Amino acid sequence: MTMRLNFLTAITCFVLTSFCAQAADVVSDTALRRYADRASADTLNDWRALKFGLFIHWGLYSIPAGVWDEEPIKKGYSEQIMAWADIPRAEYAKLAEQFTAAQWDPDALCLLAKQAGMKYIVITSKHHDGFCLFHTETTTFNTVDATPFGRDVVGSLAEACKRHGLKLGLYFSNIDWSHPEGNTPEPQKNSNPIPKGLEEINVRQLRELTTQYGELAEIWFDMGAPTWNQSVRFAQTVRDAQPHCAVSGRVWNHQGDFTVVGDNVTPEAAIREPWQSPETIYHKTWGYRTWQERLGLKDKIAEKIEHLSKVASLGGVYLLNIGPRGDGSIVEFEADVLRGVGEWMQIHKEAIHGTEPQPFYENLPYGCATFRPRKLYLHVHDLPEDGSLPMPGLYSPVKRAYLLHDKDKSDLTVRGSAGSMAITLSSAATQWPVQIIVVELEGPLDIRPPQLKPEAPGLFSLNEKDAYRRIARNGPDCFSPGVTTGYTWDFSLSQSGTYKIVPEILSPDQPCRIELLVDGTSHILEVDASAEKTISVETRPLTLQADCPIQLTVQSPSYVSGEPVGVRLDKVRIMSLGNTLSPPVPLPEK
Repeated sequence: MTMRLNFLTAITCFVLTSFCAQAADVVSDTALRRYADRASADTLNDWRALKFGLFIHWGLYSIPAGVWDEEPIKKGYSEQIMAWADIPRAEYAKLAEQFTAAQWDPDALCLLAKQAGMKYIVITSKHHDGFCLFHTETTTFNTVDATPFGRDVVGSLAEACKRHGLKLGLYFSNIDWSHPEGNTPEPQKNSNPIPKGLEEINVRQLRELTTQYGELAEIWFDMGAPTWNQSVRFAQTVRDAQPHCAVSGRVWNHQGDFTVVGDNVTPEAAIREPWQSPETIYHKTWGYRTWQERLGLKDKIAEKIEHLSKVASLGGVYLLNIGPRGDGSIVEFEADVLRGVGEWMQIHKEAIHGTEPQPFYENLPYGCATFRPRKLYLHVHDLPEDGSLPMPGLYSPVKRAYLLHDKDKSDLTVRGSAGSMAITLSSAATQWPVQIIVVELEGPLDIRPPQLKPEAPGLFSLNEKDAYRRIARNGPDCFSPGVTTGYTWDFSLSQSGTYKIVPEILSPDQPCRIELLVDGTSHILEVDASAEKTISVETRPLTLQADCPIQLTVQSPSYVSGEPVGVRLDKVRIMSLGNTLSPPVPLPEK
């Protein structure tokens, strides 16, 4: 049984919070002050509501465009050509003399973004090469002081975004290959330490960026391996100037407001915190390259629509990148991709913007879903041969169903009964790469998780492998493994009654505590250190209702992003102590 994170309000909600003595020290009052201030819930809700944005990689690297000494540089991303082609700093800096930006048109970019259905734009204010697209007092290596263009690129885009009602975000590289104390170009990793001198420059530049260009939606930090204190300082610098600006997780050391998944990665499951999926048109580069093959426009448009649909259904923000030419002009193929996505969005935007994530507790074999009050949107990526589209666990009475692109809103067939309804869609209806079916509901959305099947009368088990595992990414650097910070199960029971919740912990080597929260009431369970394979602890008797969504989560205490679970969990048993159908069942011996 596939379990998913429940975004609905659970009627009964359990949060099992586990920690050991060592973990408790980590989150002491003293340690908590090592975290930068976090964005408010309202700020993060506003950021999540952006849903879809345009990423722009543009800089000096756009001039050589993936070619150096008349040879295509086939290794790595083209925006890192300084490193991959081993270009000396002084020679690379001369590219600024060619930066005329003759075709730079921020208004055209804004209009293209709006045509694509996007809500905001993020541009590279400074990439790894250290060249700044904004006027800064920290270096003359910027568009105002070092180029014939002589203008502030970020400033011109900020003004255009205001004119066109778009939000603005800024990419900012933690590393800087141009700085005297900066980093040796190391494109294989780019996880260089941040020297003290560069730390100070970064802070000054961040203050300039957050005070000169109006309200910002996000600062998109990238790469480097800052110390814990440096990450705190960078994030706090943003927060002090702009409390409503979201900070990306690539400030590292779990100091960001939202997680950035890997480049060009679409997760398979929801992430239980704000998150973003950055993707570029070609996956092999973010900056412009002349020799890039640009083929299969229709398939490329379909790919990006599918990814937008999936990211929205999982509760993320989708940031799609283009790389303008050195003169600032937009590659026509990339513009056509955005226009193609925009044609789909023009008809289907109500299934993306203003919606909540996937409400089902089981994966949909044909695609995914979003919802808003009294409306459910089924995103059909792969239509089954029989045209049957199940809606597992849906108990809300269905008023009607129709294709969103159908101007006549012709009724589709809804069959089955509460909990096992399905819609039938003809294969002849496949006009778009992702079709959206609107399911209008008679009342509030009511989707229930699968009922647990008992191992024995009155005994149920939740296995670790079946849980939704919450992973904290964006640790010390790009190559740090994710940290498991929690496990979640969503389920229901077939019988009301009295139960005990019995977590089983693998060989705790030191005393541990498990905090069980039931409807806000805390139950503290003590676990002794033991060499036994597993240690079981149990709650006092609890009353659980049948056919009610139950969410059970094992996580670190007073959850802070990046804190590990603190114990190794084997499973959680739910043991009946008596109900109308099942007698009490003793916990099996080990």
